Amino acid sequence: MNSTVTIAELQAQAPRVVRAAQKRGVLGLTRQGRLVAFMVSRETMESLLETIELQKSEELMALVRQDKAGQVAYRPMSDEEQS
Repeated sequence: MNSTVTIAELQAQAPRVVRAAQKRGVLGLTRQGRLVAFMVSRETMESLLETIELQKSEELMALVRQDKAGQVAYRPMSDEEQS
């Protein structure tokens, strides 16, 4: 199955299309040749929601910006920190 399906295919083969979305993570839905929506697997949706939540943290996003700018120094974690 392609990464997109038509609305007509979804109506005719819903269980198969849902399985494909679960397998691929995301399927585009088209109507008259135009992409109009996405079908997203539960796993992908949970990951997206987690990412959105993390992006709300100003402290975390500041660290991400520092890392991208090469301003973060990494060190090995001690056994205590790993526990």
